[in-house]
Amino acid sequence: MAHDFQITVDCADPHTLADWWAEAIGWEVEPSDEDFIRSMIAKGYAKDEDTTTHRGVLVWKEGAAILHPDTPGNAPRRRILFQLVPEPKTVKNRIHLDIRVGADNLQSELQRLTTLGATFLHNGAQGPHTWITLADPEGNEFCLS
Repeated sequence: MAHDFQITVDCADPHTLADWWAEAIGWEVEPSDEDFIRSMIAKGYAKDEDTTTHRGVLVWKEGAAILHPDTPGNAPRRRILFQLVPEPKTVKNRIHLDIRVGADNLQSELQRLTTLGATFLHNGAQGPHTWITLADPEGNEFCLS
């Protein structure tokens, strides 16, 4: 049986990084349900300090997610969760995202993403395949191919 999954990225500022990745790959930031958050606090399941305000909206402090915009019908939406962790990133990622933009779009996407705050790391090639490795604003590596 196949299972659904989400990708989770540990980070220092989940809401800002979710905004960045949504812009970078054309996905949508999952909207916050402020009424639900308030009800969890009122029922004692959460505390005010479990929340923060981001762009004027009450959100959970611990995380933010982005969703693929074109999921058909009632299918589960593809999701990337950005999760607050106390420690900074210290080593190379053991898993990363490859953003497939096509050979004709590599340079324009490199320019767009570095303008958004990505850092160019290096060009890569193996046989006929080429890619560009970058890092997001928190240093998480990803590739353009």
